[in-house]
Amino acid sequence: NDRHAFALSPGKDKFEGRYERSVAQVYAASVDVVKRNGAVERETNINTSTNLVKSIEGKVNNRKVWVRVEPVDANVTSVKVQVRTKGGGTDLVLTQELQKQIAIELATR
Repeated sequence: NDRHAFALSPGKDKFEGRYERSVAQVYAASVDVVKRNGAVERETNINTSTNLVKSIEGKVNNRKVWVRVEPVDANVTSVKVQVRTKGGGTDLVLTQELQKQIAIELATR
């Protein structure tokens, strides 16, 4: 969402998936997954110079979750998922699980 959050562990802390779906479809699936697993706290539209980026902030299992959805090109949309613990550490298991659930949600729509 173009805001920054402190992290204690360096290295990979987010996962990206790319889907041949519209931004609206990927965003709706992402919101549904976050709501099903926890709560959505904020939804944001970020206007960059070239496209519209949508983001979701939420809480799942007492973890802070960020999801960023943006077009890669006319046919492909990127979704990035990032999770932080209360102390600023990463939770790669939850990050991967949410990413997988978004993919499943898109496959069943």
